[in-house]
Amino acid sequence: MNGMLCRVEALRYSAWQSGAETEPDISFTGALFRRRLSLVSRMTIKVIHDLDPPDAPILFASCRGEVSRQFGINRMLIGEGELLPAVFSLSVFNAPPALASMALNLRAGYTAICPADRRFSAVIETAAAAVIARGGAADSAGAVILAYADEGLIPEYAPLSAESETPLAFAALLAVSGAGGVPLPFRESPRAFLEALQTEFAAAKTPS
Repeated sequence: MNGMLCRVEALRYSAWQSGAETEPDISFTGALFRRRLSLVSRMTIKVIHDLDPPDAPILFASCRGEVSRQFGINRMLIGEGELLPAVFSLSVFNAPPALASMALNLRAGYTAICPADRRFSAVIETAAAAVIARGGAADSAGAVILAYADEGLIPEYAPLSAESETPLAFAALLAVSGAGGVPLPFRESPRAFLEALQTEFAAAKTPS
């Protein structure tokens, strides 16, 4: 697999995390469209939009998915004994990349995955394999969009986990080597991957 990673690079990336802004700015979408979007979906749309992507396949990864919506569904089922179809349709794991495809008019399709044991390295390997399988030229024509998004744990679940991560999302445009990008980092966590990617791009911009 390391040999496959050497054949893939990141052409550009974008990221968003909570800080001064508590919500990603997706004012480029219609008000009616964004009215019911979750934070995970807003983050996903934001980072893919900021990537200025070509119409390439999206590989979306999340460790928790729509955890807040899922909790709301469980509470609704327990309290009311029924579920509204519209609520369920926005709670599924592939909702964020589907909504991003709609918002940005991307037609190349998407895949949603959840890394086992939070091993983000498995996501990187899957993304690299997807790029190689595309068999495109060393430019954005054969690229794959790698997108990741996770919201923080809701208070009800916080006692069940030692994690205290804040919301984070990023996207990277991946292509086969030779397009002038940076090497694809291999890391076990999303934050470590993003930090390594930021370091690679900073180094690429620094005059030798």
